[in-house]
Amino acid sequence: MNDIDQQSMREAVLVAASAQHTCRPNPWVGAILVSTSGQRFSGCTQPVGQAHAEVQVLRAAGAAARGATMFVTLEPCNHVGRTPPCTDAIIAAGVARVVIGVQDPDQRVAGTGIARLRDAGIAVQVGVEADLVREQLASYLHHRRTGRPLVMLKLAMTIDGYIAAKTGAGGFITGEIARRRVHELRAASDAIVVGAGTVRADDPQLTVRDVQGPSPRRIVLGRAPLGARVHPCTEWSGPLTDLLDTLGGEDVLQLLVEGGAKVAASFHQAGLVDRYVFHLAPAVMGGGDGVPAFAGDTAATLADVWRGRTISTQQLGDDVEVVIEPLRSPA
Repeated sequence: MNDIDQQSMREAVLVAASAQHTCRPNPWVGAILVSTSGQRFSGCTQPVGQAHAEVQVLRAAGAAARGATMFVTLEPCNHVGRTPPCTDAIIAAGVARVVIGVQDPDQRVAGTGIARLRDAGIAVQVGVEADLVREQLASYLHHRRTGRPLVMLKLAMTIDGYIAAKTGAGGFITGEIARRRVHELRAASDAIVVGAGTVRADDPQLTVRDVQGPSPRRIVLGRAPLGARVHPCTEWSGPLTDLLDTLGGEDVLQLLVEGGAKVAASFHQAGLVDRYVFHLAPAVMGGGDGVPAFAGDTAATLADVWRGRTISTQQLGDDVEVVIEPLRSPA
């Protein structure tokens, strides 16, 4: 691995970001091709049924692809789906070297793309900027490994842990920048879920409005009142595990859980949350009778407290976003 390889893979990651809202449920992949003369070409995954990133960059390069190096964030596919195998296109174009961010865990690929390229005499390197790529493709990789969507729980709260006042009176805990960030999370999610109590209390739309991107499919746990703005929606009354299995089978890669406290506690206590996103406002509710982030009893002792690891923080105006993942046992 060298600095040029790392720089080119980071460039491929930036290119991939432009495809996330348009190509799901396919993975949002970026590719950079560097010709023998130093020309650089880029491509990203197109909407479903159209070209993958590798084919896009080969089309852009044309004859310059012969002898070139391709940098691609995810292992090239080696099977016939809605499009032909990308490995065939890479081999036919005469690419000399392929640098890959991460291996694709999809059972139809899972190393066979790498093997096919090597068997054709192409030099292959895997793992360049792997952590960066894994983060960008987290929901896709999780879905392919588990068959379920990555579950992201978002909660906006005061610094003392409350998500609403005891009266339930309306208003916003966090500021405009944090609220815009929520719309970014919605646009990056294939589905969003809230409880029927939240629908009755707040009548949310659960759509994407303040940023560019698609609105997620809306799911209500329980019955949504007639005339609620969340319609059309899916109403669900079964076990949460069955919901995740169903959504995974329907190509939902990421599920955003927005509340309320009972729904948050249900997902948390069942160990179904893969990523917690807390938006903390510099505000204090005071006392102990507000609505806590999680309904139900607290841990009996400090030894019983749930603990995770912080993977990122960022300032959102006066508010702070803290992203936490559970501590997973080694597989």
